[in-house]
Amino acid sequence: MNEKIRPVSKSDIEGLKEVVDSSGLFPSEYLDEMISDYFDNSESQDIWFASFDGNRPTAIGYCVPEKLTNETYNLLAIGVTRDTQRNGVATEMMNYIEQQLKQKGGRLLIVETSTDDAQVGARKFYNKIGYTQMAVIKDFWNDGEDKIVFWKKL
Repeated sequence: MNEKIRPVSKSDIEGLKEVVDSSGLFPSEYLDEMISDYFDNSESQDIWFASFDGNRPTAIGYCVPEKLTNETYNLLAIGVTRDTQRNGVATEMMNYIEQQLKQKGGRLLIVETSTDDAQVGARKFYNKIGYTQMAVIKDFWNDGEDKIVFWKKL
């Protein structure tokens, strides 16, 4: 695979909706509104990035600085198309965002996931790449579905 990771551009949106649908990250119809500030606000600190195989997007990531903190960032979303999962793309995406944040002076990166059975792979993945589980917030997403917060010093 010839993967290339770079910031998202407006021309990528339709292909990224396919990534979102394939990965089950969130309903793709939300993407236009979610990413609008990134394109329309020159002062936005949102970070949208994607991995491409040629011109075809294969992964998407979304990271933001945590308000009122000293260089702490939160990775709000990362998704990889089903046909490219388990090929190292997510690891490359995480390496990319960690390097970008370090260059900006970032200190910490947190990622959040769920106790939902569908997120078992995500929880194992974050542990595997050096993230530490720091918190569990009971019933956060829904009754019986907790939020799990992972942390890594950059």
